[in-house]
Amino acid sequence: MHNVIVSTDIAKGKISRHIYGHFAEHLGRCIYEGIWVGEDSPIPNTKGIRNDVLEALKRIKVPVLRWPGGCFADEYHWKDGVGPRENRKRMVNTHWGGVVENNHFGTHEFMLLCDLLECEPYICGNVGSGTVQEMSEWVEYMTSGGESPMANWRKENGREEPWKLKYFGVGNENWGCGGNMRPEYYADLYRRYQTYVRNYGDNKIYKIAGGANVDDYNWTEVLMKNAGWLMDGLSLHYYTIPGDFWLGKGSALDFEEGEWFITMKKALHIDELITKHSTIMDKYDPEKRVGMIIDEWGTWFDVEPGTNPGFLYQQNTIRDALVAGVHFNIFHKHADRVHMTNIAQTVNVLQAMILTEGEKMILTPTYHVFDMFKVHQDAELLAVDGSIGTYEMGGETLPQVTVSASKDAEGKVHVSLVNIDHQNEAVVSLELRGLQSGTPQVSGTILTADRLNAHNTFEQPNVVAPAAFNGAAVEGGKLNVKLPAMSVVTLAIQ
Repeated sequence: MHNVIVSTDIAKGKISRHIYGHFAEHLGRCIYEGIWVGEDSPIPNTKGIRNDVLEALKRIKVPVLRWPGGCFADEYHWKDGVGPRENRKRMVNTHWGGVVENNHFGTHEFMLLCDLLECEPYICGNVGSGTVQEMSEWVEYMTSGGESPMANWRKENGREEPWKLKYFGVGNENWGCGGNMRPEYYADLYRRYQTYVRNYGDNKIYKIAGGANVDDYNWTEVLMKNAGWLMDGLSLHYYTIPGDFWLGKGSALDFEEGEWFITMKKALHIDELITKHSTIMDKYDPEKRVGMIIDEWGTWFDVEPGTNPGFLYQQNTIRDALVAGVHFNIFHKHADRVHMTNIAQTVNVLQAMILTEGEKMILTPTYHVFDMFKVHQDAELLAVDGSIGTYEMGGETLPQVTVSASKDAEGKVHVSLVNIDHQNEAVVSLELRGLQSGTPQVSGTILTADRLNAHNTFEQPNVVAPAAFNGAAVEGGKLNVKLPAMSVVTLAIQ
């Protein structure tokens, strides 16, 4: 029995809904086919955006969507993607598979997608191969309401009113595919480019600087020291990869217990990374004004056999679901610094919510975790303390259960627990302090499976699906929760 105290009367700040953000890049079949099919497609669509994907994403309350990349952002020239579609330049996507794109999904189409999803757009500008003028004019095109060359061009292209745009990234992975820069050089470039990311009218842009890769703490130090006061957010990228990035990441479906364990270990490592990068940020920003923006995270495995290696298409199992749950519990813990995260990626790429095949669509186990955890969006983080057990293999030990809790605007408490042990159940005794007297009403949802690589297919789309959870009981003033092996549970208590 693991004893955990949930102090329902001790709030520790708000869990930003943007922690549940998403990322859609021009990569493989994420945008083209996964989201955009065109208005003349036999697949049911709204102005070219496929309806089934749209409805599925609306159900999980996508709060913010990052676009167009990723590595693609630093070779994307936005002017090629506006105006009549038949006149738009075709381009070669050199980063991802060398395929030719017709630029039919551009600024107007992305903003339409965000309008339909009722989410915030997060646009990443081109520092790697673009000019200051190009970035400045893009912001003007999108947000200027007055008389100006770019605003007039937007109106000619069918959009009279400017869009609201809060989040804008000044470059992406500029230590790598975004220009192979040193942090000192990028810090100076950031200072220059962001000067011309203007606020037009009452539109106020939250400027996000390109941050570190994994544990490059020097990058964070240099950026915060030399440009911290000019940014609102600083990004961090970290992928959960059981193998070696270059020599073989590991299979999404064909893996044994050892790979399961190391995947969980790698997922839990995000806690250390956030803690150490936050410590550096605290030195220059003790008020925590600058948000940590973890705008690429998730599992990264070898592509599925027989698919284009540049399309990064991978299946999604109960293992991926637990990785997502572990990340969310950690993100909640750091809600005072982590303002936004964006899982890579929304459809058909890496740790996707949705997989498509022609007109068919399935929801992945990861999608269901987003659905189960959406109750934490903009809720008050609650204090959680106690033991969480051990999960051991090969002489290494991990915490068996991760847990977080929040209280929503109506006063309902939600507790999310993840048991990463692939063999053993966990019994957790929750002491709910600060609840009004009387026996609380408890309901819950569980996602679990009977084998390590359980996953959904187009032939069997509901192998891994959420179900009502009946493993919680109030006994002696405590809530005892029996978590099956490899499970995610969210409880609602009132």
